[in-house]
Amino acid sequence: MHVSVENSKYTKVMRSSKANSAPTISDVAQLLRISRSTVSRAFTRPELLSVETVKSVHAAATKLGYRPSLVARALSTGRHGNIAIVVPDIANPFIPPLLRAAQAAADGAGFSLFLGDSDEDGVRESVLLEKLLLQADGAVIVGSRMTNDKIQEFAKRYPVVLVNNDSSGIPRVLIDTATGIDAAVTHLVELGHKRLVYVCGPASSWSDQQRRSAVKRAAKRLKITLEQIAAPRPTFDAGKAVTAAVLKTKATGAITFDDFVAYGLLAGLAERSVVVPRDFSVIGCDDSLGGPAHLALTTISSRCTDAGRIAVQMLLATLQAGNKMDRRCVLDTKLLVRETTAKRPASTRHVE
Repeated sequence: MHVSVENSKYTKVMRSSKANSAPTISDVAQLLRISRSTVSRAFTRPELLSVETVKSVHAAATKLGYRPSLVARALSTGRHGNIAIVVPDIANPFIPPLLRAAQAAADGAGFSLFLGDSDEDGVRESVLLEKLLLQADGAVIVGSRMTNDKIQEFAKRYPVVLVNNDSSGIPRVLIDTATGIDAAVTHLVELGHKRLVYVCGPASSWSDQQRRSAVKRAAKRLKITLEQIAAPRPTFDAGKAVTAAVLKTKATGAITFDDFVAYGLLAGLAERSVVVPRDFSVIGCDDSLGGPAHLALTTISSRCTDAGRIAVQMLLATLQAGNKMDRRCVLDTKLLVRETTAKRPASTRHVE
């Protein structure tokens, strides 16, 4: 069904309304020449209607000044029309594109998005979800830092979709960086590097666990030496702080948990007069940051926009079906070779 708001109809409805009376659901229905039940569904069960119909109803309601009672809607339908989304760190460049895509998908279905930032803390994440789900119909949990048992507990009580956490029995969207990591290690080995370092992310991160395993497998297959350095947090400052430890490994190239850490490492190397890529090669992950004009980061592609959109679509499908679906959507990645990788230097520089 496609409906539109025409100015002539709008004027007619406004004139027919009683002076100073609040617009009603009947006014919206009359304006669009559709049933009151269709207008009601646009606010209470938007997933049952086309995106065009929902948008038209909301546009008409806005023009007329009609506002449905959220409390009454929640009491009558058990639905709030809201989706919660909790992320580990809103400052991480991976997150904003994902949120924009999630917001667009929610808007298209007539839902609002509630955002929570767990600050890389599993306990805080759990508390946020408990609060948000008092007013939301379900949740998208991105890069959860909770234990698997806690995630499963939430999934038993609420409709939940995970992003980058492969917890069985729960709808989930996974960005498979393993293929990109393998390509990154292979790329460096082909450039002559024989000793690499992986700068790890949070130990509670499913993504980091996958990346650690992938880099280990690739290093073993290609018979090179691999060191691991743990960054305290996936941030620019953390990447900069581990620079000295990275250089002590005598590696000639590094793969980092994400681009934020990679740029911190690049800054730390520059402070020590280590020239990238002449003296040292760096590869990030997520392709979430535009690099400095003079040096574009070699990185592993991210599917964050696709992940945000698909996660909300999966949650809406779960709400419509009324039951939990064990669906697992895997998004592939690839290596993007730019300017921060080059042939292994003839000698390793260590500037302490």
